[in-house]
Amino acid sequence: MKAFLSEDFILQTDTARKLYFDYAKDMPVIDYHNHLPPDEIAANRSFSTITEAWLKGDHYKWRAMRANGVNEDLITGPADDFTKFKVWAETVPYTMRNPLYHWTHMELKNPFGVTGLLNGNSAAKIYEACNAQLPQLTTQTLLQHFKVDTLCTTDDPADPLDYHIAIRKQGFKVKVLPTFRPDKAMAVEDPAAFNAYIKKLGAAAGIEIKSYQSLLDALKKRHDYFHENGGRLSDHGLNYFVYADFTEATLEEAFQYLAKGKHVTDEIAVMFKSATLHHICLWNHEKGWVQQFHAGAIRNNNSRLLKRLGADAGVDSIGDWPMAEAMSRFFDRLDRDGKLAKTIVYNLNPAYNEVYATMAGNFQDGSVAGKMQFGSGWWFLDQKDGMEKQMNALSNMGLLSRFVGMLTDSRSFLSFPRHEYFRRILCNLIGNDVENGELPGDVPWLGKMVQDICYNNAKAYFNF
Repeated sequence: MKAFLSEDFILQTDTARKLYFDYAKDMPVIDYHNHLPPDEIAANRSFSTITEAWLKGDHYKWRAMRANGVNEDLITGPADDFTKFKVWAETVPYTMRNPLYHWTHMELKNPFGVTGLLNGNSAAKIYEACNAQLPQLTTQTLLQHFKVDTLCTTDDPADPLDYHIAIRKQGFKVKVLPTFRPDKAMAVEDPAAFNAYIKKLGAAAGIEIKSYQSLLDALKKRHDYFHENGGRLSDHGLNYFVYADFTEATLEEAFQYLAKGKHVTDEIAVMFKSATLHHICLWNHEKGWVQQFHAGAIRNNNSRLLKRLGADAGVDSIGDWPMAEAMSRFFDRLDRDGKLAKTIVYNLNPAYNEVYATMAGNFQDGSVAGKMQFGSGWWFLDQKDGMEKQMNALSNMGLLSRFVGMLTDSRSFLSFPRHEYFRRILCNLIGNDVENGELPGDVPWLGKMVQDICYNNAKAYFNF
């Protein structure tokens, strides 16, 4: 019986161990999608307690504690930091076979050097041991500790990017770049919120937005501003892919309808989103950006907790909308006009893995290796089973060797061991194939493939 979280954790064969330790382990990290706050990086923030650094904002842990019968006051409410840590510690033993059990102990081991199991009995000792190290583990120190080369935050078009500018002026060795996330500019289901956002966007762009064209002008101006400040990616969170034909007259009519606070039909909403996304994708192609599409989440299911905590409260789940036809038509329109930028599509419903993998293959054009990417296991799928299924689907339907690899998609500076987790899973997957005689034992070539997936492919693809 192997010890838990030993040096060979997840690595089942000699080949897997060789691939991981000789090739994958020490590669730098490009974390090209996360939700880390740039203000905390600019300030080189230190944390007072492990609770503040580790539990605040972590809706994965919140969901687990709720499932374990923990009162909300002890999770997101007024309880003190040690109490919140202790109820999490008491929950951890019940998370066995959930990826949280692995992540928790990997994150305690690196960077804190804690190798014991977290539970109610060990909570106080581990809490004190971690807190004692926190003054030295600032946000910038942690990024360097985890060998982060480049970090891409997620930013609204109206964000001033002051913190990114400040980080660059500091000469910080890690590139911290913004990502253009214009979801609110297309969220027409709530006219009041849409109009409030349009006013904010217009102020940021210095444009009074009174028409659909002026909305596009403001977005384009901010897109240019992001590019000037190192932005090389856009990101789009969609319930499902949208496509509709549109005319400028109909879009203008829809905008004026929304400006009066009136609700548009579902068909008009799809047209508005499809048109606005199309224009942004044209700018992405013009500038040589990468565009990312995260689709398939049904969000804010629990209205009680949404009212109490707001969005991102840990009450989202996997949706089951059709994806293929709209995705096909949306990308085909761009490809037909020679305007399809490098694209990553992330799937949340594992039933659609092969749909996404084959759709990406439809629009490879020979201009860039792996131009169309079936992105890594996302959100509920960024665990061992989900990552293996994503890589198997990609292997069967495309080229795993051209994959741009893992990202954290996290709000925590302690989440970077997820890259180690991914690398161990990747090496084990390939190592098992070698040991089973399904791949040749050409370790130098396989090692290069592993290093490409871990770092080199992303470096070449994003061209930061």
